[in-house]
Amino acid sequence: MKKIFFLLATTISIYSQAQDSTVRKVQLKLSLNYNSNLNYFGRTDSLKSTGFFPLAEVWLGEKFYVNAAPVFVNNSMQKMEYAGTITTVGYQKTSEKWMTNLFVLKPFYTAGSQLVQSALKSQAGFSVSALNKIVNLTLGGDVKFSDKTDFGATAGVDHIIRKENNNGGVIVIDPSFYAYAGTQNFTNTYNKKKGGLPLLQGSNTQVTEQVQQFNILAYEASIPFIYAKDKWMFMATPSYILPQNLITVAGRADLSERGENLFYITLGLKRTF
Repeated sequence: MKKIFFLLATTISIYSQAQDSTVRKVQLKLSLNYNSNLNYFGRTDSLKSTGFFPLAEVWLGEKFYVNAAPVFVNNSMQKMEYAGTITTVGYQKTSEKWMTNLFVLKPFYTAGSQLVQSALKSQAGFSVSALNKIVNLTLGGDVKFSDKTDFGATAGVDHIIRKENNNGGVIVIDPSFYAYAGTQNFTNTYNKKKGGLPLLQGSNTQVTEQVQQFNILAYEASIPFIYAKDKWMFMATPSYILPQNLITVAGRADLSERGENLFYITLGLKRTF
């Protein structure tokens, strides 16, 4: 699931290269999107859920945007069940050599949402990309607010291939590789010797403490494909993600993170008004 909204924030520059260079003061964009395997840094639920999310975007000029996406989950237990709506306010500035994006994200999950990231209450972040004809370099960071505050970092490389067709269509292909890192919170239990005199055996006491560590969360390779013509745009993004540092609790599968190397695809059809 994570990739859906990170993709919306980081591929705006790709979209803009496939669109008409004339930008009106206010633009409305509506899209229908599908994700074949919802995940959050490669973490998934046990039902291997798919997701469908219509998206409404309002652009104020070429820099400021607001969007909202209701998310519907489908699996063996849920048939197109509404899981919540995710809203984003952002600022994007693109020049010949740089692309900067700032965003604030606020989800409104339902009380019974089973999404892996449903504990998230809000998120704010940024990304900066150095653009050139050989390879684009992207660095980003974010802060996530839930019961605890977590910090994240992103680093990636990509290479944009753009081709204009004789019929007025534009094809954009963007092979990409990203690494995601962030803080993780977990419980650590260990035995601590207590009491006793020197040279004498003391007693062992079990100690439990809350630990927060900054770790690599996942590596991901993807090949976004975009075809745009007139006011329509089609997007397909096959991705392969490798989750790292999954938190496990011995004997408690319900408290352990579930994840594995995962292939999934995101599809979208967009119309600009």
